[in-house]
Amino acid sequence: MQDSILNIGYEFEAIGTQWYIGTAEPLPASVKQCLHQRISIFDTTYSRFLSNSLITTIATATQGGTFPFPEDASPLFELYDILYKVTGGKVEPLIGSELELLGYDANYSLQADPQAGYFNTNKQLPDWQKDVFRQGNCLTTQRPVTIDVGAAGKGYLVDILSEILVDESIAEFVIDGGGDIRHKGDTEFIIGLEHPENREMVIGTVPLKNSAICASATNRRKWGKDLHHILNGRTGEPVQDVVATWVIAENALTADGLATALFFVDAEKLQPFFDFSFVRMFSDMCIDVSENFKGTLFTKK
Repeated sequence: MQDSILNIGYEFEAIGTQWYIGTAEPLPASVKQCLHQRISIFDTTYSRFLSNSLITTIATATQGGTFPFPEDASPLFELYDILYKVTGGKVEPLIGSELELLGYDANYSLQADPQAGYFNTNKQLPDWQKDVFRQGNCLTTQRPVTIDVGAAGKGYLVDILSEILVDESIAEFVIDGGGDIRHKGDTEFIIGLEHPENREMVIGTVPLKNSAICASATNRRKWGKDLHHILNGRTGEPVQDVVATWVIAENALTADGLATALFFVDAEKLQPFFDFSFVRMFSDMCIDVSENFKGTLFTKK
């Protein structure tokens, strides 16, 4: 990000990534406390890596049950409902068990189990619309299921923290949660699009103002032979043909979810439901970019 009047940075680590909040004035201690309290609620709700989280409770409920989530969870689940339908279940919030079997588990074993759907093609994978009944912010299950909100959860948290800053009368700010960025204010930011094969390079830049940009790439969590965290929810197979996506939208929840969806479907399927622009890079380094993308690319389409 470029220098601006939002040059007072507050940095911290949360949910396994580095965060940066840029403001014109130092954040009061009371605001920082409020932010961290809400992050703690998020973690103890959605983390697959905490033994006392709600997600872990659902994953270990042998008979299932009804589980209330925070009141502001409905937009997250509503987004997943749409993405599940548009992608034919390839974006699947019950993919957590497959991630664990492939080695992306609470212990970060990074050792794949042959029972994973990627290897066991006869295995029937969990299904968001068959194995979960949702009513608002409450989920009802009949058996253990492992939810993973990685496709949109970080963007969702960026938006939650943004709302806290607005409520605290912070007029201008930028929040960067591990590359999921939301900006509010009069100062336009220029964001670099990190090259998926070289973090020291960018493939282009884009201006950001009162909106959000989220990126997703297969190189961020990669291990073993061709294993990474972006899985096809119907097969359990890691995506191979797309290597990186960037989406600009009004909020980070939408941008984050669409950045994942673009690994599985073309933008035309998403455009009836969302207002966004995007860049997508394939494994051969070819670029797909929307006509309404307002940035500059340094590589050929």
